[in-house]
Amino acid sequence: MISGSLKSGLDSHEVGSWLSGEGPDGEIVISSRIRLARNLTGLKFLGYTSDPEQEEILKSVNQSLSAALISHGRGLVEVDDLSPLEAQFLLERHLLSPDFLKSNAKRGFFTTVDESFSLMVNEEDHLRLQMFGSGLCLENLWDSMGKIDERLNSVMPFSFDERYGFLTACPTNVGTGMRASILIHLPGVVLTKEIDRVLRGVLQLGLSVRGTYGEGTETKGHLFQVSNQRTLGQSEEEIVSTLTKMASQLIKYEQEAREYISTKMSSYIEDKLYRSIGILKYARMLTSDETLNLLSTLRFGIGRFPNLTAGRLNKLIVLTRPANLQLFFGEELTPEQRDRKRSDLVKRALKNVEA
Repeated sequence: MISGSLKSGLDSHEVGSWLSGEGPDGEIVISSRIRLARNLTGLKFLGYTSDPEQEEILKSVNQSLSAALISHGRGLVEVDDLSPLEAQFLLERHLLSPDFLKSNAKRGFFTTVDESFSLMVNEEDHLRLQMFGSGLCLENLWDSMGKIDERLNSVMPFSFDERYGFLTACPTNVGTGMRASILIHLPGVVLTKEIDRVLRGVLQLGLSVRGTYGEGTETKGHLFQVSNQRTLGQSEEEIVSTLTKMASQLIKYEQEAREYISTKMSSYIEDKLYRSIGILKYARMLTSDETLNLLSTLRFGIGRFPNLTAGRLNKLIVLTRPANLQLFFGEELTPEQRDRKRSDLVKRALKNVEA
């Protein structure tokens, strides 16, 4: 299934702990993420390095993970050792980025068993560290990530300038090198046609809105990724505070929209929910995008159906993606076979959910 030392750490039948749905406001905010861009002091930026120099960066990071007591002997997995299906599997789980997979550099990555912490080596910078948590938990995430950042910096010093902060390959990351983000589910705001107004307010605060897999990806299933744009001139605490306040406001908008829908559009939403669960439980074939949209609708109706939780639906959203689905069943499948297997998996998962 998954190559090398990663095999024992990732199970295609399980998903990351950050998808549990048990975090603060987990019914609306699926996850929080902190990402840091770092470069090793005294070394050229990645775009100016040779293959041997990139190999040396991989070796240095691998040794430093052990020295910082992070890897526990598992070490880096090199991307060249992965099959295309395995690489897509990891992209769908947000452990690798699209740009990382497109790169021709010598690349490696590491993830903890629960997928809460991971890093990419030789993406755009020497290091991209990221940490995920369930629900709205940016402050706690930064506290944990800050400690990991310090431990790594103590064994492999990062490029840092007293005036500008952490030095990065792209000027937009100079300063803290931090991207803080939330993945938020806003079906109520979309259904009440308030989404454009709400997102304009987000952009006016200097934040960005992207698709589920970051820059350049579509927003699907009423899922939006909101993150900071500025990394220079603000502290990490200020970035986290600004985004947390915006997230709280978005949660409020979504709660108000859901209340309005429940009182003013009750027949419409009830019909939409029952149609969704009917299709999911009885369809013989389901495409990936159709499944995402139907599961998104069901997330809106959590509390109306017994045995249906945010965590359960979050898990299904990931496991029904094309690569995750194929590794779940342990075989490569044609698009038509995937649609049939996806239907089988969803039926099994929703078997005890009564409409």
